[in-house]
Amino acid sequence: MTSKNIMIVGVGGQGTLLTSRILGKLAIGAGFDVKLSEVHGMAQRGGSVVTFVRYGEKVAEPIVEEGQADVLIAFERLEALRYLHFLKKRTAMVIVNDWRIDPITVVTGVAQYPEGIIDRLKEARRTIVVEATEEAKKMGAPKAFNVIVLGAAAKHMGFEKEDWLKVIETTVPPKTVEINKKAFETGYALSV
Repeated sequence: MTSKNIMIVGVGGQGTLLTSRILGKLAIGAGFDVKLSEVHGMAQRGGSVVTFVRYGEKVAEPIVEEGQADVLIAFERLEALRYLHFLKKRTAMVIVNDWRIDPITVVTGVAQYPEGIIDRLKEARRTIVVEATEEAKKMGAPKAFNVIVLGAAAKHMGFEKEDWLKVIETTVPPKTVEINKKAFETGYALSV
């Protein structure tokens, strides 16, 4: 197996680091060599956060170069657009939470939030759009939207659903295990 390169992108506080840890533990459990890298922007101020998860028989370095990512998991649609150029040209896919968080440049009036992001993503790559934030609110667990997005992505990553659930059990805080498993199942069911 050639290595798989996954990018998880979002805004500070959206759970990109937890999500990368779940995926990393899953890949290790499946016997792969795994490298993780976390790139923090202005995370505490709502800035961009990127994590790379690379796994395969042997992985030399943790960073995914532009044009080399197989999957882009995005917790906010502008972040998906911002990192789209990291995806491989033909075979890569995007799983995106259709949610808007205005960056500081938009809040201060320096820039405008781009229109038509989801359409642009769909034109560029195979894209699965998930209303994860809304689904998490319906569940009464608004912070679990990241695991809903992960559930949608999981259906396309070649690991067994039961293995994902086992890793979630051992990775999330104990009091949140059941809600996170429910969030994962919700995302898994939403994915096509």
